[in-house]
Amino acid sequence: MRTRTRATIVVAVALLVLLAFVPPIVRAYTDWLWFGEVGYRGVWIRVFLTRWVVFLVVSALVGGAIFAGMAAAFRTRPLWMPSRGDPLEPYRRVALQRVRVFGIGIPVVIGMLAGLIAQSNWATVQLFLHGAAFGTVDPEFGLDVGFFVFDLPFYRWVLGWLFVAVFLAGIANVTTNYLFGGITVGGKLRNVFSSPALIQVAVLAGVFVLLKAVAYWFDRYALVSSGHREPAFAGAGYTDINAVLPAKFILCAIALLCAVACFAVIKLRDLRIPVLALALLFLSSILVGGAWPLVVEQLSVRPNAAVREAPYIERGIDATRQAYRVGDDTVEYVPYRGVGTTPPQDVLPDVTTIANIRLLDPDVLSRTFTQQQQLKNFYEFPRDLDLDRYRIDGEMRDFVVGVRELSPERLTGNQTHWVNRHTVYTHGNGFVAAPANRVNAAVRDATDGASSSDSGYPLYTVSDIATHGTEQLIPVEQPRVYFGEVLGQSGQEYVIVGGEPGEAPREYDTDTSSYTYDGEGGVSIGNWFNRLAFSARYGERNIIFSNEIGSESKILFHRDPAERVHMVAPWLETDTNPYPAVVDGRIVWIVDGYTTADGYPYSQRSALPEPDALRPQAINYMRNSVKATVDAYDGTITLYEVDSADPVLQTWMSVFPGTVLPESEVPDDLRAHFRYPEDLFRVQRDILARYHVDDPVEFFTTNAFWSVPSDPTVDTNPNQPPYYVLVGDEETSQPSFRLTGAMVGFHREFLSAYISARSDPDGYGKITVLELPTDSLTQGPQQTQNSMISDTRVASERTLLERSNRIHYGNLLTLPIADGGLLYVEPLYTERMSAATDGSTFPQLARVLVSYRDPQTGGVLVGYAPTLAEALDQVLGRGAGSAATPPGGDAATVPEEAPPPAEGPTPAETPEAAAAAQNLQAALEELRSAQRNGDFRTLGAALDRLQSAVDAYVAVTGGQ
Repeated sequence: MRTRTRATIVVAVALLVLLAFVPPIVRAYTDWLWFGEVGYRGVWIRVFLTRWVVFLVVSALVGGAIFAGMAAAFRTRPLWMPSRGDPLEPYRRVALQRVRVFGIGIPVVIGMLAGLIAQSNWATVQLFLHGAAFGTVDPEFGLDVGFFVFDLPFYRWVLGWLFVAVFLAGIANVTTNYLFGGITVGGKLRNVFSSPALIQVAVLAGVFVLLKAVAYWFDRYALVSSGHREPAFAGAGYTDINAVLPAKFILCAIALLCAVACFAVIKLRDLRIPVLALALLFLSSILVGGAWPLVVEQLSVRPNAAVREAPYIERGIDATRQAYRVGDDTVEYVPYRGVGTTPPQDVLPDVTTIANIRLLDPDVLSRTFTQQQQLKNFYEFPRDLDLDRYRIDGEMRDFVVGVRELSPERLTGNQTHWVNRHTVYTHGNGFVAAPANRVNAAVRDATDGASSSDSGYPLYTVSDIATHGTEQLIPVEQPRVYFGEVLGQSGQEYVIVGGEPGEAPREYDTDTSSYTYDGEGGVSIGNWFNRLAFSARYGERNIIFSNEIGSESKILFHRDPAERVHMVAPWLETDTNPYPAVVDGRIVWIVDGYTTADGYPYSQRSALPEPDALRPQAINYMRNSVKATVDAYDGTITLYEVDSADPVLQTWMSVFPGTVLPESEVPDDLRAHFRYPEDLFRVQRDILARYHVDDPVEFFTTNAFWSVPSDPTVDTNPNQPPYYVLVGDEETSQPSFRLTGAMVGFHREFLSAYISARSDPDGYGKITVLELPTDSLTQGPQQTQNSMISDTRVASERTLLERSNRIHYGNLLTLPIADGGLLYVEPLYTERMSAATDGSTFPQLARVLVSYRDPQTGGVLVGYAPTLAEALDQVLGRGAGSAATPPGGDAATVPEEAPPPAEGPTPAETPEAAAAAQNLQAALEELRSAQRNGDFRTLGAALDRLQSAVDAYVAVTGGQ
């Protein structure tokens, strides 16, 4: 080649090398700085070294195998070959001129590609090296579950790369032999291979078949964690144990014999023997591995499936309950009538429940929070707000909470200039909360926009810079927010804080003040080397040339709380809904972390909610073993152990010692804000839909299965989400924070069960399942929604509202009350229609819908009113809603203990009082009947009779 051509090629190759290697090096260096800043550099080093070791080992294995295959063929090539008329001669000549380039370059390149692919499995290697015992054995092989979770994946991974190495070595050997005459085409079989080539090909084939024998052996263990066809249970079934498992033994033995036959070529020099052996293995895999299990399945299992599969279904039930922690030690099943037996106002836990019924839907009110508490165009609240509870004046209350974050996407005009975007507008401002059970005032005339413009909105409790230093309901010492969900939505968004010592503050704080970040977070870019590195990482020259960056400047990046937790604990799956809490005066993000596995024997496979490329596609083991916190000001990440019995967590803690703090170090103030996580509840709810069944035969019929109901309030959600509620504890009557969800019959809409998980520090994680009777029908969420919106009063007013409003139905809550009854509560929000698209309109609470099953008639009663109290009075009787929190008021309190009963007979026990009570009940029934019929004349007469009955009752009982 000419000098100019050669120089051009060299420059092009150099540029390609720079493009290939410089960005990863820059990213590795800046990540190394970031991990050091957050105090988890040991995690980065351990992962980095493991990846490199795996890369080198697999590269050497694959590259070495290819090199050995090529070298053996090249060294044993025929010494003389005719060149005239040989089409391979030009290629042979080029190869001989560059033996080292081809002989070393090809193995190195292919080996490196294999190593790059293999290094992503670093976690498999570490789990194998540090795997802990589960203390539970599988029912088929008697091995500890840890073998299937930690060891078997590693063995199969190693075996897979050995297959790749031998296969590629075989291709390299055959290609080299063909190029240099060791293999010719066109003669008899015995004349195709030279003697050395025959031995080499036979040995490679023998090694490949020997690996196949080992694969058959390990396939036996994989049967117990495989999926099953029908019915839908996991693990090995009757056919697997009685046909597939013996077939694996037989195929393993046949493969060993075939491997011996291949190796025999070394002595016999006859290729027909291994060819026949391989044909035998192929036919055996079809007959023994495929046809025999199919015959057993069709002739023995299917005609008697319920009996044949019963022992294996029972294994699946036990294993699945253990893997997802929904066994008898965690889940309590309670029979529940579905019909109330006691007036809720006479049940102290129900008084607490009614007083704390949530009317604010965090999924609807984000725009309301933003419009009323935004302050500036560049502030924003997350799309979905959160629910948490705080003890105010000694009383537990639940709040809809959000953090007023800065949204880079909302910057406009000159605000988007690089200097402003990255050095001025750097942080959010404040923690905002609103009591979940009340609004500022009731909307009396929802159709009149003028009269309802100031009603139906949250009552805000704000802790921000403006209120800092004053008496606050939820006091926050540092209201500035540098890390949050909204900040993380812009991907690689970064800000640069600080500058030269003594320099005037530059960051926007308020209209009258600026601020300079003084937190511990951030990576220093005060030196030119770091500035160059981050300039290369973000492709931004301003980082180098800007005068706004000084010797004390720091760059803040990776600002999404869940992303930060996943960075320092890459072995954790994080919940999709981090939430903010004020802990010891500081705003922190609480992120739930899950340990998962996919090799638990006989456990049912599930999918994590909202799967993406970073989440495993299928799991069959899940624990919420870690609670993580991220400080909203300085980004400090702390991981706490909350399940010391989780062997997967123990394994990772031995891989990364010191990264997870023991449960004893969880502050009480933080523990008070732990919630039962939504993603775990969704998975457990799906599991309980089937695995609440104890009888294997009944499980096989699927008759007793449940389903998750569809969400009746929206058209796009196939499953109703779980809801956090504050209800009265059955024993103490005090508020208890729980995550709840209704369940309906299998492919039906009638209610079958009600699941709730406790979030209180005492009894955290305890799941209660209220099972409704199968011989009666109780309306589920979808049917209840239909009943409520088809009510005459609701339908008529909705028609008027839709002329000038958008209607939003809030979360449909299901609440057990009245010693066996179920109360449905749903807020209805209206939003004034506007031609503007600037989001200036936002939802307000206009009406409350309730539904309750009449204990006397069994009919469904619907309440519809501006306030919860009025709606409850319509379905539970006058005065029943007195416990509900009025708009703008405080929740009713419940005494620690019920008052002792008075001695002697009460007035209500006298015959006269009993007759008056019966007369009052009859008057109430007449009134309800009149309400349902819509006859105003009858309704007026019923009201008069009810008033007379009340007067008579008061006269006899003295008002008691």
